Amino acid sequence: MTKWRSMRKSEKAKTEKLLFSHENRCINICSRYINRKYFNSKIWVLRDLSREVYALVLYSNQNLMVLLCGQTKIPPLKFLFGIFSDIPIHSLQGTREDVLTTETSLEKNGVAAVEQIDYDLMHIDCLPSGYSLAGPSGLVIRKAELCDIDDLAELQAAYEKEEVLSSEKKFNPVLSRLNTEKILRCEQVFLAELGGRIIGKINTNAASFTRFQIGGVYVHPDYRGMGIARKMAGEFVKELINQGRGISLFVKKTNPAAFSVYRSIGFKAQGDYRICYYK
Repeated sequence: MTKWRSMRKSEKAKTEKLLFSHENRCINICSRYINRKYFNSKIWVLRDLSREVYALVLYSNQNLMVLLCGQTKIPPLKFLFGIFSDIPIHSLQGTREDVLTTETSLEKNGVAAVEQIDYDLMHIDCLPSGYSLAGPSGLVIRKAELCDIDDLAELQAAYEKEEVLSSEKKFNPVLSRLNTEKILRCEQVFLAELGGRIIGKINTNAASFTRFQIGGVYVHPDYRGMGIARKMAGEFVKELINQGRGISLFVKKTNPAAFSVYRSIGFKAQGDYRICYYK
C-alpha cells in the first residue's frame, strides 16, 4: 500500500476514472473536484501497486469529503490528524460506510463529532411519473426569475433553519441572502406559486460529470400535505432529465415523508450517506 499524498497532475485521469465510477454516490465530491480551482480545494489520493487511484480525500470550504471505496483501514490516523490540525474542518461527509470508517478512527483518538446525520441516497434516470395530478387547483410550477429574489430568500432562510443548520451553527441572515443570490445566479430553480404567493422552491445544488444533484426542497408549513412537493419535484426532475442528465439526491432518514414523495415519482434508493459536524 502506498502513502496518501496530494494529487499530482499526472494522476488527474486516474482520479477522474475513480470519481466517474462512483459518481452516483459521490456527486458532492465530483462537483467540488470539477470546480476545485474555484473552491481552492485540496485533494489527496491513495494508489495501489499498479499506480491506480483507489481512494480519495477532498477538502473544500471547511468540508472534508471521503471516497474510500470500502477500504476499512484507511486513511491512517497520522494523515487525518495532519488535516485536522492544519485546516478548519466543519463537516466530514460521504457514503455512510466511508464516513463511519473515518469517524471511528478519529473518535478512538479524541476527535469526536458534535452531530451526525444519516441520509438515504436516491436516484432517477428516466422521466418521472405519478405527479401530474398532484397539488391543489391553481398551483403553478415555474422557473425562478431575478424578480423573485425576495420571496426566494424568505423560503431559503426558512429551509436553512429547518433543514441545514447544525446544532453548532447560528442562522446568519446576511450569509443566507448571499447564498440565495448565488443559487439564483448559478443553479436551476423552480418555484411553486398558489394564489399569487410563492410557497415552495426546489433547486440543483451540485453537478457532476453526467448528473445533477437536487437540494433545497422546501414547502411553506401552511401548505404541506397538499401534494405540492410532489408536483414541484416531478416538474423539476422532468426539466433536468430532458437536459440529458441523471438526477441524484439524499434525504434525511428522519424525513420519511420526503422519501415517500421522491419514491412516488420514480426515485430509487441506492445506499446511505452520512454527514458529521465538528466544532
